[in-house]
Amino acid sequence: MQSDQIETTFAYRQLVASRRRFRLTMTAIMILIYYGFILFVALAPKALARPFYSGASTSTGIVAGVCVVLLSIGMTGYYVLRSNREFDPAMSALLLNAERGA
Repeated sequence: MQSDQIETTFAYRQLVASRRRFRLTMTAIMILIYYGFILFVALAPKALARPFYSGASTSTGIVAGVCVVLLSIGMTGYYVLRSNREFDPAMSALLLNAERGA
């Protein structure tokens, strides 16, 4: 089976649609997190300048920035984990079935 024949199968189209939904969802979440933080910086700088707790030298803005970074690292890890566990094996199975002529 050639690649153009694989692309017409229902399983392939379903896999591509699933990957696209996942990718767009992750992108939308990251955009909301990042631009939400940027809007917070622009619209409420005094709130970010406050100490995280009374007597702390670390501001709320630093904590919020670190949270944005940690969330992006966590989302990247989740993306890689799901790709390795779900999408890559499904694509390998499709290619294997195509080689066997199924």
